[in-house]
Amino acid sequence: MTRKFCFPLPTVCLALLLFAVTTAVWAEPVKLTYSSFFPPSHIQSVLADEWSREVEKRTNGQVKIEFFPGQTLTKANQTYDGVVEGLSDIGFSCLAYTPGRFPVMLAVDLPFGYTSGVSATRVINHVYAHYKPTEMADTQVMYLHAHGPGLVFTKDRPILKLEDMKGLKFRSTGTSADVVKALGGTPVAKAMPETYEMLQKGVVDGSVYPLESNKGWKLGEVVRYGTANFSSAYTTSFFVVMNKDRWNSLSPEIRKTIEAINAEWIVKHGEAWDSSDMVGLKYMLDQGGQIYGQDSKESARWKAAVAPILDAYVRDLDGKGFKGKEIIDFIGKAVQQFQ
Repeated sequence: MTRKFCFPLPTVCLALLLFAVTTAVWAEPVKLTYSSFFPPSHIQSVLADEWSREVEKRTNGQVKIEFFPGQTLTKANQTYDGVVEGLSDIGFSCLAYTPGRFPVMLAVDLPFGYTSGVSATRVINHVYAHYKPTEMADTQVMYLHAHGPGLVFTKDRPILKLEDMKGLKFRSTGTSADVVKALGGTPVAKAMPETYEMLQKGVVDGSVYPLESNKGWKLGEVVRYGTANFSSAYTTSFFVVMNKDRWNSLSPEIRKTIEAINAEWIVKHGEAWDSSDMVGLKYMLDQGGQIYGQDSKESARWKAAVAPILDAYVRDLDGKGFKGKEIIDFIGKAVQQFQ
């Protein structure tokens, strides 16, 4: 005899409802926020936004990212802590904006005489992969990158020799402030978003930054002279990090997908720094600006002037329990390797 099972209608409805709710929960995408201090039109903001869209695309919409450029979510110097504290899920800013917090990684910023953004970006990721310093262990590092050679720019008079730096004030921060001081100028510590107004109002006489900033931050409108001091050129290191808990909440498949995208974006950022340097140079020249080179003798003088910065950093690292000379030598060799 065939048995028939009948379920009360309310029970069937409840089961269907629970199934629908569970399915909806499973289908709900992970929503993340991404904070950056770069203005929306800057190539670095464009790349960050493209990274976000690529994550959405390759995870088939399982991850949705809302991008907040121009310090609209967290300020430049609050971005890293903002990620740690959950004010944003992802953050993009400079390591130098939280001085003292990243002693190993900030050694990359020192004036090793960088020649390109591609080189500096390779160096910083090489250093991070080698040391994996605990100073960044409170976030999940997506990737790191660094701009092209940081040079000297002035508003009213050109810097043709080392002595011309004396008595002038330069907007700078982190390592670039040390470079300004070593070259004889007076550093004024402020973040990049404040530079245009400071130059425009005459608060500072100049600033140090890569060529790209002449267009990316419109600084080519408020400076007239640039010095191609490549022998003493520094870089600035940038991080893209994610809140550790948010990262760990993602499935292994999604994390693997994002890591693959990160590897591709390291290359894109390095190349973007170099291509935007050329755009920045043209923009400055189009505004009537001028760039002055250095002969070998003057170049050697500038290199010698900043050399004590590296020696001092070795001592600083030693004092914090690190092997200072080993780290500085490792970075110096990496700079030569990736030039």
